[in-house]
Amino acid sequence: MMKKLILVTSPPACGKTFVTKKLAKAMPNCVYLDKDSLIVLSKQIFVVANQEYNRSSDFFEENIRNYEYDAIMEVAREALEYNDTVFINSPFTREVRTPGYMENLRQDLLKIGAELVVVWVQCDVEVCRQRMIARNSDRDTWKLENWDEYIKKINFTVPDGIKNLFLFNNSSDEAFKKSLDEAVEYFKNLK
Repeated sequence: MMKKLILVTSPPACGKTFVTKKLAKAMPNCVYLDKDSLIVLSKQIFVVANQEYNRSSDFFEENIRNYEYDAIMEVAREALEYNDTVFINSPFTREVRTPGYMENLRQDLLKIGAELVVVWVQCDVEVCRQRMIARNSDRDTWKLENWDEYIKKINFTVPDGIKNLFLFNNSSDEAFKKSLDEAVEYFKNLK
């Protein structure tokens, strides 16, 4: 049986963390990784650089964003040396739409005996906004204060051309429960 890197992705506040944790608990003996664990380091970079903390800023884009993604992927590759199933909870919203990125990642994982599975968490935009308000995180301050500008940049459509893509509906409790059962069955049936 092939190892699996299960990448749970979506725009912010669609419920990636909740979904990924529930999926990981439903799967036997897996590793759960959350890119948000790196935020403590990113915040320090803002401080050291004497920059306003804004994860939507040009500074973040140029100096932090891609390094967070590289770091979580490196940790995931290491985890796959010791476990057969690794979950990553991370947006990867740009990467899932970059031609060749996912296929290159898939090919790199195959070299270490692992298959890439992408879970796209679907959620209504207004539900996302309400979740962002409810979680009351400083990483969302700018987004909520500039909602119209922010939401224009976010693509909620399902990414095209990704092998082993599972759509997880998280717009309601009922949709979540149905998708959870279907996802676990899907993962178990992957060879």
